[in-house]
Amino acid sequence: MNPYISLMRIDKPIGIYLLLWPTMWALFLAADGLPRMELLFIFVSGVILMRTAGCVINDYADREIDRHVERTKNRPITTGEISASSALVIFFVLIVSAFVLVLFTNWLTIKLSFIAAAIATLYPFTKRWTNLPQIVLGVAFAMSVPMAFAATNNNVPYSAWWLFAATVVWTVVYDTMYAMADREDDLKIDIKSTAILFDKYDRAVISILQIALLLILIKVSIMFNLGYFFYLSLILSAFIMIYHQILIKKREKEKCFKAFLHNHYIGVVIFAGISISVVL
Repeated sequence: MNPYISLMRIDKPIGIYLLLWPTMWALFLAADGLPRMELLFIFVSGVILMRTAGCVINDYADREIDRHVERTKNRPITTGEISASSALVIFFVLIVSAFVLVLFTNWLTIKLSFIAAAIATLYPFTKRWTNLPQIVLGVAFAMSVPMAFAATNNNVPYSAWWLFAATVVWTVVYDTMYAMADREDDLKIDIKSTAILFDKYDRAVISILQIALLLILIKVSIMFNLGYFFYLSLILSAFIMIYHQILIKKREKEKCFKAFLHNHYIGVVIFAGISISVVL
């Protein structure tokens, strides 16, 4: 494996998918139909660039601790295949490239992009001082929502913030599942997470958050006047969430990680519900 591909996780696109779906939700809702092609290109490309940049800065921040975690001990910075200084150069190039794309939108979107970049850069370091880094990650991922509305309509309506909230909640759900897979290693090296914070109540809290996500999306449906197809997508999403609860029931590492990966399908289903509702 090319170490640079590994560093940017191009070989593991799940992070791109999980960032892409809320972006697509927002673009289709903001346009009330098919988004403009140039915006689709800007945001899809931006998602790829920002997600790869996020992976680079994450590995830079974790370069001294990754070697102590079974799943991350072979990452290229911690093994020395790529130097820390080279990683920072790659991060800078990716961030600047993403910013160049934003310059083709409008001033409001540009201003929001500075906030998004700052939060994305801060996130990897929050695992050292707060038990809620998943919320920070959720906000970083959710910033694509107001940016999509700003780029489409040059404003961010009140209704968009409900979609923002849904993205934050969903991110906390799946990233807590991810953290459950790493909990034992994280406890040894004093890395904080919601999985550690929730402890034996992790499944219960995830259940509450999953219900909250569905309720917020129902509110989104009301505010954007979505149709039956969207409600059908919510029902299907609820069944997927039940499957995730089954996977994490015994808190086995492999199954917790599988549940994390499988959240991709919730994003797909909700996108299908939104796009069919606004296009037809």
